[in-house]
This record gives sequence, C-alpha cells and structure tokens, in this order.
Amino acid sequence: MADTNRLQSFNQPLLLKIAAVLAIAAALLWAAWVSRELTEPRQEIVTVRLAETIAAFVDAEARETRDPETSQARVLAFLKASERAVTDMGTGGRVVLVGEAVLAGGAPDATEELRMRIAGQLGQGDGQ
Repeated sequence: MADTNRLQSFNQPLLLKIAAVLAIAAALLWAAWVSRELTEPRQEIVTVRLAETIAAFVDAEARETRDPETSQARVLAFLKASERAVTDMGTGGRVVLVGEAVLAGGAPDATEELRMRIAGQLGQGDGQ
C-alpha cells in the first residue's frame, strides 16, 4: 500500500505537466484557427438581373428590321456571351446569384458589370 501512495504522488506532478502542455497546445491550435478565419478573404456575393438583361436584348432585337436568321444568330450570340460573362464573374471567390431566382437581401447588384462584360464579348466576337 505504501508503494501505491508513493507511485500516485510521483505521477501526479507529471500528469499535471502533461495536461498543462496539452492545454497550451490546444489553445495555440485554436488561436491559429481563429487567426486564419479572420484573415482569410471572404467570398463576395453579388446579384445580377439576368432574365431582365436577356429580355431587354430580345425586345430590342425584335424591334429591329433584320431578317429572322440574322436576329436568331444575334440572340444566340448574346445568350452565349451572357453565359460566359456570368461564369467569368463567378471566379476568384465571387458568388453570382441570379436576382430573379433568389432573395439576396443586401447583396450588391452587378447587372451593369454583366452588361459591360456581355458587350465586350460581343464586340470581340464581331471583330473575328
């Protein structure tokens, strides 16, 4: 019995030191995780009014006096350009939500950027 008491008193300081080291390691890991979460860039969320943009183009194209094949080709080119523009906008941690499909709250509206990107792609397509 005396050996058991001596063994317990011998191990108790060692156990306390091990527990202290583990607690410090856990605190350091937690601090590193919190620091990474705070310094890591957050995703930017924007909305675009895609259906409205497409509808405006289709309406304008319908008012023009072009032959149907030309109008159809222009609408198809616009749809492809709009798809590429939305894909391009959604890079680098940016999330693009179609405004007609979601309630985005206070997310910024990037429809003008979308229109400029589409116009730029259509301009590039015209020069080829």
